[in-house]
Amino acid sequence: MSHSRAVMVMVLVTLMWSTAGVVTRHLDAARSFEVTFWRSLFNATALSLMLTAMRGAVLWRDMLRAPWPLWVSSLCWSVMYTAFMIAITLTSVANVLITMAIGPLVTALFARIVLKHRLPLRTWLAIGVAGAGIAWMFGHAVQLGSDALIGVGVALAVPLAAAVNWTLLQHISHGNADPDDSAPQQDMLPAVLLGALVSAAVMLPLAWPMRASAHDLSLLALLGVFQLAVPCLIVVRLSRVLPGPEIALLALLEVLFGVAWAWVGAGEQPSTSALVGGALVMGALLANELLALRSTVLARARQR
Repeated sequence: MSHSRAVMVMVLVTLMWSTAGVVTRHLDAARSFEVTFWRSLFNATALSLMLTAMRGAVLWRDMLRAPWPLWVSSLCWSVMYTAFMIAITLTSVANVLITMAIGPLVTALFARIVLKHRLPLRTWLAIGVAGAGIAWMFGHAVQLGSDALIGVGVALAVPLAAAVNWTLLQHISHGNADPDDSAPQQDMLPAVLLGALVSAAVMLPLAWPMRASAHDLSLLALLGVFQLAVPCLIVVRLSRVLPGPEIALLALLEVLFGVAWAWVGAGEQPSTSALVGGALVMGALLANELLALRSTVLARARQR
């Protein structure tokens, strides 16, 4: 795949990711835990079929013998799946997506603490500015009531779980895991499937009594397959072509697309606090990723 085609596909991926908020706003009766259960179940079903087609029966044998990193990663995926949908039912789409957008900066901070990676000054500054943006949103969420405040708090679990997951994957990819568990050779893609199964299993008892209509189930199936399963597999493929900073930069489009979808498709206009906090978070992320990309390009040019 060429670089330009990979970029176009990544933009398509962000469009697919961004549909969760607006689709959720058009549900008839399903709420909170039940929404999360059905989306995770449909996601798990789609991933099971696709990964089995790709890997065959060996997929399930390897999962049963999987070492601890795969199970930790699957728990992180389950938290990401679950917290996102619960947050969407408690507060605005804009609040959730902007809160999730701090993920790359939280990951950089975790990498500094756990893996001892040095962070450039620009990243420290970006973390501070983005933190101020989230704090601004938290302060105004208090005025909107307990649900909005809890929603932003739940949404924070997504970038935190993602940071643990990406740090773990980076740790494994550099061969720093326990040599006895053969983690450096472990295929971590099944963790995406396991995470969906764990999320569905945990949500099932909390989802009763089921109220989803046939209309709701069709929308949640759409989310499980085309908003989660398909783009997750595509991103794994794109990671072979696009560098990490560029993927992180393009992924920011999810926030813009998601807020626009909710505004146009569900009449959910972002609040002033979300716009101010979002401007701080997005500005910090954009500046950090652009400077990182510039540094990478200059370094490659010097090597030539």
